Amino acid sequence: MTTSDQLASVRYLVDDVQAAVDFYTAHFGFVVNVQSPAFADVTRGPLRLLLSGPPSSGAIATPAEFIAAGRNRIHLVVEDLDAEIDRLRTAGLSFRSDVVAGPGGRQILLTDPAGNLIELFQPAQR
Repeated sequence: MTTSDQLASVRYLVDDVQAAVDFYTAHFGFVVNVQSPAFADVTRGPLRLLLSGPPSSGAIATPAEFIAAGRNRIHLVVEDLDAEIDRLRTAGLSFRSDVVAGPGGRQILLTDPAGNLIELFQPAQR
């Protein structure tokens, strides 16, 4: 069991650790805690993102049918979705979906260099 002051950790399998680190630090403000050619540990607020390259134990232990970038995604809350979309498009990033609006807010999907999904989400005004 974790305590409320611990970070929430997510592991993403990536084919190029350096490219993933560059992507998350440059575009989303993650900070590098640990990095090697096979693995990196980066954080943003309470989210700890573990980036595991092909030679890492995290990637080696993954069954083959689950290796592909997947259906799960990290969810980053933003204050101004349109401004974030403009900023990231200007930086050369492309999106995997159009903006979707629902009762809880608006969201858009993009991927990291390995194809892992990232959701940018702006909550609805209450």
